[in-house]
Amino acid sequence: MKKYLLSLFLFFIFCPFSNAADNRLPNVVVTATRTAQTVNESLASVTVITRKDIERSQAFTLPDILRTVPGLDISVSGGLGKNASVYMRGTESSHVLVLLDGVKMGSATVGRVAFQHLPLSHVERIEVVRGPRSSLYGSEAIGGVIQIFTRKGKKGGHTDASVGAGEDNTYQFTAGVSGATKANWFSLQTDLLRTDGFNHCQGSTSGGCFTIEPDDDGYDNTSLSIRYGQRIARDLSIEGHAMRAKSHSQYDSSLSNEEDSIQQVFGLKTDYVLSDRWLVNLSAGRSYDETNNSGNNMSETFFNTERTVGSFVNNFFLAKNKTFTLGYDYQKDDVESSTVYVKESTPINSIDNQGLFVEYQTQLGNTQWIVGLRKDDNEQFSKHTTGNVAFGYALSPSTRFVTSYGTAFKAPAFNELYFPNYGNPNLDPEESESIEVGLTGKQSFYHWAINAYRTKIDKLIATNFDKTTNTYFADNLNAAKIKGMDISLNWHRGGWEFNSNVSWLKPKDNTTGNLLPRRAKTTVNVELAEKRGPARLSLNFLAQSHRYDDAANTQRLGGYGILNANFEQNLNKHWKFRIHLENLLDKEYYTAAFYNTQKRFWFVSLHYQY
Repeated sequence: MKKYLLSLFLFFIFCPFSNAADNRLPNVVVTATRTAQTVNESLASVTVITRKDIERSQAFTLPDILRTVPGLDISVSGGLGKNASVYMRGTESSHVLVLLDGVKMGSATVGRVAFQHLPLSHVERIEVVRGPRSSLYGSEAIGGVIQIFTRKGKKGGHTDASVGAGEDNTYQFTAGVSGATKANWFSLQTDLLRTDGFNHCQGSTSGGCFTIEPDDDGYDNTSLSIRYGQRIARDLSIEGHAMRAKSHSQYDSSLSNEEDSIQQVFGLKTDYVLSDRWLVNLSAGRSYDETNNSGNNMSETFFNTERTVGSFVNNFFLAKNKTFTLGYDYQKDDVESSTVYVKESTPINSIDNQGLFVEYQTQLGNTQWIVGLRKDDNEQFSKHTTGNVAFGYALSPSTRFVTSYGTAFKAPAFNELYFPNYGNPNLDPEESESIEVGLTGKQSFYHWAINAYRTKIDKLIATNFDKTTNTYFADNLNAAKIKGMDISLNWHRGGWEFNSNVSWLKPKDNTTGNLLPRRAKTTVNVELAEKRGPARLSLNFLAQSHRYDDAANTQRLGGYGILNANFEQNLNKHWKFRIHLENLLDKEYYTAAFYNTQKRFWFVSLHYQY
């Protein structure tokens, strides 16, 4: 199968198609280097999800649309609003750095982001950068970076609204207003999503939720975002943004079985052009991750994280195609919890980190180079240095060879350091080194990419057992080697679209030789769509091989394939009608043992734009 697919891609590279013009503008990304460049210029493996992509997917949440990105695997524990883990290139879910308009998100206690609570109606664009980026961002960017950009006002005025209903008494209402002039821009969006859901856990006293509660587990999410910017002078602009998502989720558990959550981000940034060769970016922000668990007559528990960040970045344009970046990052995590965290008999509720980084980009003829270095100074584990180097060579005007090497790290989370009777304050950061080789090509109406990579992760944090005290504790026990390959092909011509990607993965635990849990070895995504007049119809097929739910590889979850369909009809220039059909064949499958996934699902919606 691998040889057949490689032959197919080589055919697309060299076959003599006609040179029909491609009028689509190239996407500009900033996440890969913290400077603006097109996707074609980037030496990183980048996927850009535009607002149009989001609307056509008819997805509700971030994990819904990320599952179609090459190199990403999503594991869900139930339906809407239930826990979702995003594994990028086989690394842990906590090894993915998530930014919202440049502000770092995540829970300091568990060390990862609640992807399931982030609504897509507020999103203008998503940039997914695969591969290590600690040399630019510090902790967490072992697998890569996902940056979410909220809606931004465009020239003139714009109003939009939608209402929809579907299976499981699912309802959604969205509304927004935005606009821009030469001097300022603004956007205001709101979203209300509600569902009765389904029984998210099969019910067992030996695994999963460790209880039997055969009821529907509902979910609701109310969110609001605002973004306002102003060009104060020709060389100076300032922008503020805020997003808040408040949700309530029911789940099955022998302990608490209801969760109230708040995901909230505030930010302020400014761009100042000091000269033709010097651009300054200054930003500050704060993100909140708050959870409150209750129900089953249990005492309420809460874990609230407040993350304060600031950045000062200088870009020096030394000459044509030569850029030097010098930057400073600050981060402080504060924790307020019903659990008391203690370090050496003294309560502790905060950790700060400072990072200094440099990067140099240059282009010489057909070659392109990027070199970066960063040093982080963490209050808990002192200093840590990471770096990266990337090289690109244009084999032809449409084909390029790229290779890169990078190191990264993940700082231990609060729970791993200080949770009572488990935390270990002597933990070291998890460390990684990765190498990648790839080929990319862009023809008149299609583009393709082949990327192979290998990642080695040391000092992985796992649970250890002390026979002397008969207790479990966190320790730097494990190591992993991950090998993989991503192949993607996207073809657009006339009213037809064909988007596809295939990912092969071997995430191996060095200690046991087993596969890392909840990651499929093979993933195939295929979309075929046709736009005819005012109507568009698309079919989406997702297939994954088997995976294991446990580190011992004794609990096997079978492979599966699901078929989805989307239909869109423009009623006139202001109104659209959409139908979303998920899991058309009513396939029963699992990405986490004991946890049900969505069966056949339908949703219809009416959309207004002016």
